[in-house]
Amino acid sequence: MDIDRSVLDWLLSGDISIQYQVRRDLLGEDDPRLLARIAEEGWGAGFLARRNADGSWGQRFYQPKWTSSHYTLLDLRTLGLPPDNALARASVHKIAVEEKIGDGGIGPTRTIKLSDVCVNGMFLNYASYFGEPEVSLCSIIDYILGERMADGGFNCWRLRPGAAHSSLHSTLSVLEGIQEYAANGYRYRLAELQSAARTGRDFILDHRLFRSRRTGEIIGPDMLRFVFPPRWKYNVLRSLDYFRTTRTPWDERMSDALDKVVSKRRPDGRWALAAGHPGQVHFVMEKAGQPSRWNTLLALRVLRAYLH
Repeated sequence: MDIDRSVLDWLLSGDISIQYQVRRDLLGEDDPRLLARIAEEGWGAGFLARRNADGSWGQRFYQPKWTSSHYTLLDLRTLGLPPDNALARASVHKIAVEEKIGDGGIGPTRTIKLSDVCVNGMFLNYASYFGEPEVSLCSIIDYILGERMADGGFNCWRLRPGAAHSSLHSTLSVLEGIQEYAANGYRYRLAELQSAARTGRDFILDHRLFRSRRTGEIIGPDMLRFVFPPRWKYNVLRSLDYFRTTRTPWDERMSDALDKVVSKRRPDGRWALAAGHPGQVHFVMEKAGQPSRWNTLLALRVLRAYLH
């Protein structure tokens, strides 16, 4: 798929993290010097500068919501901070040591003695990316595999009344974590995780990425809102980018979601940013309602992979 030169130039005029991923994913140029600069300038450096002296961000692991250690590390992983960054690695290890509870997983707060599978999927994602030792991840893996539901997906409300069906939100967070775990060479219970990933992908595809299997109606409007960073929330662009990352072959059940992505392209060849999820942030990367380099990058690499 050809990319308009003016759109490409606009993308390459953005933050260094955008520049690196555009060159890597759209131009086939994986430049380690560009990668290293993510920690030294722009958004990556901005997140690192807000790290507390004890290795945390915000007030604690999960508070306040978007400026906590958890979501800041997830953002740094999404930006593509070099995975050997010593500060990020130390902060991940701090969480692995301090935040586990009795069921082996990690809960959003120490006062709730019940882990959250969505949080653990996100933790597995950035912990694997930043190279946390496998021994620290074993109880996380055990917990995640114990949360797999009969329909093949995951739901953070599984142990609470009324959760008989998996959630697209939780399932995608877990699948992203499994993908990162496998991509970085971890082996503990890998075959079981890969089996869970296959059934999780089928769960998403059986919903055509955003529709009720029973009625065919859209599950919720947020699934078609392209928010970045997505945090824990599901949308079809994030989901399609996961399928691209895993090199999942084209499947007809993706077609509705791809049509929605194409329909949101502006006349200038760019994609806009939907209003973000409410809550305090370290800083605003892009303005809602305006053309978004992040969404444009994600959409272009998805369309390149799947648009025939």
